[in-house]
Amino acid sequence: MQAINVTTPDGLSLAAQAWGNPQGREILFIHGFNQAHLAWLRQVGDPDLAQAFRMVTFDLRGHGASDKPADKERYAADVLWGDDVAAVMDATGLVRPVIVAWSYGGRVLADYLRTHGAGRIAGINYVSARTVADPAMFGPGRQNYPNMQSDDLAANIAGTRGFVRACFARPPAQDDFEVMLAFNMVVPPHVRSHVLGRPQDTPEVLARIACPVLVTHGTADPVLLASMGEYTASRIKDAKLSLYEGVGHTPFWEDTARFNRELAAFVSATR
Repeated sequence: MQAINVTTPDGLSLAAQAWGNPQGREILFIHGFNQAHLAWLRQVGDPDLAQAFRMVTFDLRGHGASDKPADKERYAADVLWGDDVAAVMDATGLVRPVIVAWSYGGRVLADYLRTHGAGRIAGINYVSARTVADPAMFGPGRQNYPNMQSDDLAANIAGTRGFVRACFARPPAQDDFEVMLAFNMVVPPHVRSHVLGRPQDTPEVLARIACPVLVTHGTADPVLLASMGEYTASRIKDAKLSLYEGVGHTPFWEDTARFNRELAAFVSATR
């Protein structure tokens, strides 16, 4: 793994990481709300993927090892998040990657598409991704959000534990859960509030996507319902929908073998 510091146009420092084959086809992973690049360990650590692909991960602003400014305005505008993705691509030398966008990463990708277009993207894999602000497609796992924004430490821990557990229909091993809880707790309550309080976006960018798209979603996702994945696939011409029966919000973790196999085939087929 190569650690790379990325400076955003508004002066923040983002932590990015490069993995795998420097000459391989490119993949950029965007994690979800309250997570970190460590969510992708079963992908960047897979020997077959590492041999075939150059993979880049990073921590979103306010998350992981990236800067966490207190000002609400440092999280509000689409251009901030779109510029972050562009800055990561520039700093890591990505030319035309496939972007894998998980959960809130779908919103971040939409910010990038609105502000920078899709000219540098070879393909998109939406993974349990949020693409429209429709409460009918939001699941009960989001009931933990109020406590996650609390300055009361006990309430905050309880909410964060509940949220991490809600991400899985097939629970991770205890050691894995503890690591996940740890990097979720790194995100301060004010960051969570600012991210969740961003102005809502609209899904108009979906209809303009012309590159290959794979939509991956678990049928037992309690955070973003499977209807979200079905909606996403229906709005993008020729998108392929891959539903994982009995899997929750983390198909890349709950069914790693299938996810990595489908991701490799999808990336290899893009031009």
